[in-house]
Amino acid sequence: MDMKLELVLVPVTDVDRAKEFYVAAGFVADHDHVVSDDVRFVQLTPPGSACSIALGAGLTSMTPGSLDNLQMVIDDADAMRAELMGRGVEVSDVDPQPWGRFIYFADPDGNRWALQEAQS
Repeated sequence: MDMKLELVLVPVTDVDRAKEFYVAAGFVADHDHVVSDDVRFVQLTPPGSACSIALGAGLTSMTPGSLDNLQMVIDDADAMRAELMGRGVEVSDVDPQPWGRFIYFADPDGNRWALQEAQS
């Protein structure tokens, strides 16, 4: 029986600011629904990913900025770094490790992302 990870909640303080950041970083805005006065659901998907993230109000009790080292796999760390910088995202230098080359960025609340160019 398959189990597919399809959605990860990202805790943020300001949903509009976070949505704007992730769209600027290249994520596709799939949904933005106000469910009630207390619940708003925003779903965004990184290009080429089968897994999305969700931001919103009333979705989680996690502390905004508490996610550390969410990881995505990329084809080319140098090209992705240049693309993110061109989109206005503050991104680290390329960090070469024995298991891949990494770049890092954080959203406005401090949720941190690692992007790995896997070694072949």
